[in-house]
Amino acid sequence: MTLNIAQTRQTLRNFDFKTLFIDLLGWDRHSTSREFTVDGKRFSLRAVAQKRGVVAFLYDASANEGIPDYQMRKRIERVVEKSHHEHLIVFVDEKAGNQIWQWVKREPGKPIATREHAYHRSQPGDALIQKLRNLAFSIEDEDTLTIVDVTGRLRGFDVERITKRFYDQFKTEHASFTKFIQGIPDESLQSWYASFMLDRLMFIYFVQKKNFLDGDPDYLRTKLEQSRKGGSNRYYREFLCCLFFEGFAKKERQRTPAVRQLLGKVPYLNGGLFQPHQIEERYGDRIRIADTAFVKLYDFFGQWHWHLDERPLRNDKEINPDVLGYILEKIVNQKQMGAYYTKEDITEYIGKNTIIPFLFDAAEKKCPNAFAEASQSTASIWSLLWDNPDRYIYEAVKKGVRQPLPNNIAAGITEVPNRGDWNNRAAEE
Repeated sequence: MTLNIAQTRQTLRNFDFKTLFIDLLGWDRHSTSREFTVDGKRFSLRAVAQKRGVVAFLYDASANEGIPDYQMRKRIERVVEKSHHEHLIVFVDEKAGNQIWQWVKREPGKPIATREHAYHRSQPGDALIQKLRNLAFSIEDEDTLTIVDVTGRLRGFDVERITKRFYDQFKTEHASFTKFIQGIPDESLQSWYASFMLDRLMFIYFVQKKNFLDGDPDYLRTKLEQSRKGGSNRYYREFLCCLFFEGFAKKERQRTPAVRQLLGKVPYLNGGLFQPHQIEERYGDRIRIADTAFVKLYDFFGQWHWHLDERPLRNDKEINPDVLGYILEKIVNQKQMGAYYTKEDITEYIGKNTIIPFLFDAAEKKCPNAFAEASQSTASIWSLLWDNPDRYIYEAVKKGVRQPLPNNIAAGITEVPNRGDWNNRAAEE
């Protein structure tokens, strides 16, 4: 079932879970509720939908003291599990704009693992929407659908810190991909070219998931299937090389009609990644890569969620630009090339504290009045800071500001005697 992304995004922002589950995801109506007590506190959950016995519960924090902390959420889940073994709980605080989607992973012989995805209405929500795509069911699914199928779809909420895990699997795929490259006689150059090709393809995966490539979030695989219908082992030479050098490397007006027809609507990406590599210039048309290499590679890529970062919340099984940086750092000879990945927060800090002061100094020389001390009768750029100081606070400093405070912390905000455990170490979660 194709999920309507725009409507899904709107229902999340509106906290309209009934429309989300029933109208958009194709779940069934369900009206059960649960009330229980944990540590003397009364909790109430109501079901918004169900699918083959898997129930989606809603905990509304607006009538309570905010969303419960992590440990309490786990205890609530254990109570719900006694009557509804397979379920999903959405903890919501509409006033604060917060949602926490909770699912528990259960595997035989292993301890249960709580997986959560936090969302705030100010975010685009792409990561959460990718997971919700797995939970969308069509009429065609109904005849054979079982609780096992629905539970399997919920595994999209399985959260892991995947950078190292992805890289470990990436090394295996890199070695496999290298073996399919023909026309480059030197093994070290083969490995280098494989790395460069995978860098290109991973970059394209981010771009296609934003629907920037002919409106198709699975553009590379779609084109591979089309190419294979026209003949075997033509994808690399006839499509990918065209995409790199005639598509991304050229503005649309510079492309021939044949190229536009083959590629569809793709953007111009001005950068060295899609210019001919020195290995391509040296070996040119002799390079061949079998279609099987790309089938295997895309199957591997398809196991992960690809999206550009959404701050401040990042707890998906995700592939983001930081992962690419980690991989690039590992696949080159660091000592020989001096190649180390500098993360975005550092480069942003360097840029803001060098480029912006330089621009301010230059602007002040041209327009000194704009930098004068502000008053009611004199405009000044400093009034921007006074009017909206939060705009100029680094995101790293604001990390967690939208998250609800734990109950023991919130209790001491206005009542000093209630700050007894403020100095205690917080839970790792």
